[in-house]
Amino acid sequence: MKEKITTLKALLAVREAERRYLQLRLEDKFSLEEGEQHKNILVCAGTGCTAGDSAILIKKLNEKLEEAGLAEEVKVVKTGCFGFCQKGPIVAVYPDRVYYTHVKPDDAERIVNDHVIGGHVIKDLQMFDTDRKTGEKVYDIDKIGFYEKQQRIALRNCGRINPENIYEYIGIDGYEALYRVLTEKTPQEVIDIVKASGLRGRGGAGFPTGLKWQFEKDQPGDEKYVICNADEGDPGAFMDRSILEGDPHAILEGMAIMAYAVGAHQGYVYIRAEYPIAVNRLRIAIREAKELGLLGENIFGTGFNFDIEIRLGAGAFVCGEETALIASIMGKRGMPSPKPPFPAVSGVWQKPTSINNVETIANITQIILNGPEWYAAMGMGKSTGTKVFALGGKINNTGLVEIPMGTTLREIIYDIGGGCPEGKKFKAVQTGGPSGGCLTEKELDTPITYENLVAAGSMMGSGGMIVLDEDNCMVDVAKFYMEFICDESCGKCTPCRIGTKRLLEMLTKITEGNGTMEMLDEMEELCNEVRDGALCGLGQTAPNPILSTLRYFRDEYEAHILEKRCPAHVCKKLLTYVINPDKCKCCSLCARNCPADAITGKPGKEVYKIDAEKCIKCGLCITNCKFGAVERH
Repeated sequence: MKEKITTLKALLAVREAERRYLQLRLEDKFSLEEGEQHKNILVCAGTGCTAGDSAILIKKLNEKLEEAGLAEEVKVVKTGCFGFCQKGPIVAVYPDRVYYTHVKPDDAERIVNDHVIGGHVIKDLQMFDTDRKTGEKVYDIDKIGFYEKQQRIALRNCGRINPENIYEYIGIDGYEALYRVLTEKTPQEVIDIVKASGLRGRGGAGFPTGLKWQFEKDQPGDEKYVICNADEGDPGAFMDRSILEGDPHAILEGMAIMAYAVGAHQGYVYIRAEYPIAVNRLRIAIREAKELGLLGENIFGTGFNFDIEIRLGAGAFVCGEETALIASIMGKRGMPSPKPPFPAVSGVWQKPTSINNVETIANITQIILNGPEWYAAMGMGKSTGTKVFALGGKINNTGLVEIPMGTTLREIIYDIGGGCPEGKKFKAVQTGGPSGGCLTEKELDTPITYENLVAAGSMMGSGGMIVLDEDNCMVDVAKFYMEFICDESCGKCTPCRIGTKRLLEMLTKITEGNGTMEMLDEMEELCNEVRDGALCGLGQTAPNPILSTLRYFRDEYEAHILEKRCPAHVCKKLLTYVINPDKCKCCSLCARNCPADAITGKPGKEVYKIDAEKCIKCGLCITNCKFGAVERH
């Protein structure tokens, strides 16, 4: 079916044709007819699971179904990310709603023979959680801790539909919001809806989305542009990538609504080239939408024209800043420009331009379909709706988490994330990536809002959330982020180019035992100068990791300086390796594996010792000792 869709009747006809197929797995929307036996096998084909051979798994499943003569009755569906990356590759069998984890290609035969044909759930693969009160295993996907408190709006279709099939997207209300907007709403009415929803930019700054659109709409002229910022560069962040991989049409539809509201006819998706799966699925989605007349000229027969092009970024972190991104789109070096003028006045090709990130745009269609009051009812205060976080670091359940604003950090880290592995003590959580800060246990009950995180010394950022435990050195964490900032600074302004370099030099001296107490005051003063003097938001927020760790973990800085000691035993030049004579079994494993010949003793007779002068602190002695005799001090 390639006919142009020009009316609501035509759109509904496509949806009805797809509905029967989708109802097998979307039973929250449709009921399965009595006696229906068909199944769908959903396989995550996001970046993480693809790295775990999910593409080979899909091929094997299809082969086994073909051998069993079930290729027509049972469909294998390639989907986007299920969110629970710790458990990938993930396979879900519908309508049974059974989720399998850590699935390997060799498991395909069991899934087909035991589950599809035999009707038996494979217990050793099935996803489960443990009830905290009873200790019993919980298999109901809606009651598993990782998912129970989530509310998926931006991620609503990820893991549910085939992102490379536009008919599946249409089958679950896709492009209806665009139809309603073009046929029932004026551009100003659309902007008023977005304003009333309270939606704010999810890329970090939190600027009201409707207000940004209003600024562009009010500018004179017929040539205007809209941009989707998919240049996701924070370490550990993969929210936007996963949305594009799992639900690209939601972004295309949202951009079309955005363009209609502001008066634009051309849009760009600026995405880093390191996201090949997302780029490929975007290209497929754009082609499909054009074939059905949902992008291009005279959309839905309304006279509205809108097209989208993809622009690949080279991976520069600074191109997440909107003026640097605009420069890159125009073929220039990605460097920020002073504001004003703001992009809404003079953006790409010096024309009015609105830029929103992927997650912001992913909310638009649902706000149109469900109303601004529905969206504004979620969240807290001026932070409405939901927020997606990439939860990683020292946490049991890593993955994508979408929660209503106002959810506390404690709920995310413990109820959803499952706490720190191996019973380690929670130490801090870094929110906002290199632009954010570290928050401690005292802030765990802080409801997540834009204002609350800033007041606590961090920020929302695009949604990276890295958990740190007792084994992390906070001085080393600040140094890590400052190394990243120095590498990624565009060098245009002196505070960022020189100031961050000097900050890194001071942090390096402290971690090597060469710092002074005066250096802490100098570092704090320089942080404030960089924050106040840098040209763009990235430079202005660069000192946050240092300021927050100085605020909450000053004692660790002082230990490095005054005691020449790293309390977490991380900073290599401050470590001393010793062998505990009470634990040493004289087995010689440490000496045999020492590359510097720094360990002496006699097998079976003499306790081994480490020569501190020769020791290169590689840690191989600890790795090879089976008795825990080697210790770091």
